[in-house]
Amino acid sequence: MILDNEKPDNYVKGRGAQLNPNNRFAKNDYAKEHSEGIDEWEEEDRKTTFIFGKSKSIVNKVDSPDVGMAYSLNPYQGCEHGCTYCYARNAHEYWGFSAGLDFERKIVVKTDAPALFKKFLERKGWDASVISLFGNTDCYQPAERKFMITRQLLEIALEYRQPIGMITKNALILRDIDLLAEMAKLNLCMVYVSINSLNEKLRQKMEPRTTTAKQRLKIIEQLSGAGIPMGVMVAPLVPGLSDHEIPVILKTIANCGAIAAGYTVVRLNGAIGGIFEDWLRKNYPDRFEKVWHAIQSCHGGSVNDSRFGDRMRGDGNIAKLIKDSFKLHCRLNHLNEIKPKLDSSLFKVPKVQLNLF
Repeated sequence: MILDNEKPDNYVKGRGAQLNPNNRFAKNDYAKEHSEGIDEWEEEDRKTTFIFGKSKSIVNKVDSPDVGMAYSLNPYQGCEHGCTYCYARNAHEYWGFSAGLDFERKIVVKTDAPALFKKFLERKGWDASVISLFGNTDCYQPAERKFMITRQLLEIALEYRQPIGMITKNALILRDIDLLAEMAKLNLCMVYVSINSLNEKLRQKMEPRTTTAKQRLKIIEQLSGAGIPMGVMVAPLVPGLSDHEIPVILKTIANCGAIAAGYTVVRLNGAIGGIFEDWLRKNYPDRFEKVWHAIQSCHGGSVNDSRFGDRMRGDGNIAKLIKDSFKLHCRLNHLNEIKPKLDSSLFKVPKVQLNLF
């Protein structure tokens, strides 16, 4: 039996997914059957590569009734954070890549996002509804340090007085505390930090290239101290791995300055089911059956449930225990008592300065 602190010989260090499943839209699938084959086989580059392309639009209307947003904006597709459970993995298949390792090492960079954002905001009749700077991948993932697209988007939002919601798990957001503080003064932004565990060993395995939990608490402290309303998404909770941490997480984030909290129960739709199952077997072989069956119990015997209203929180006994525990400890820690509403009334398209010379 492989213990928790051991890894199989073929384990891809520094990555969440441990395989690259076939793209469901691809007609052909290629695999290396025997290492001693006579044909030359090039091993895939395990380094992160960036793909640049032009987009037709950048802001998307969200029709799903249970995700808590009306519009989303994603400056990157794919995410080097490598979270094994990430629902956005499936979207990478639309770009012609795998939802597995490709999702973590082939990052689509939308360098035209700022221009497209301005174009969208200047549409006739735009009502300045809140735009969420998330929805698929983290806008502060490692690529942002180099390309700074998210910062440009915030500069535009501040200039136009466009309200913005954000979720991140990367401390790089602290770089933009100046912009966020100015927006907060005008009631134009709220930031959520994603924390699904305070266990660093679990974090390193499940979210290998993300900021530590300690750093995420620092984000809450510093941003809330700058007057920016802060919330936490305890997501996704994995029954049998992290759900028992609900009380300590909620108490800790409240002490750090968070005023709101939400949660989801892990669901493994599409290619994510196989990716997470492979990861779970390799990292927690002694707990695999318990965790896998607990996830299934939250989704009617499957590891995924696509029904609106149930898919994010699950149902059944374990899901109810999670719900009750979360509700209780939110109340004990005075979370969700204040519900900030961002201000859309200040929105204004800046006047164009004409050059007379």
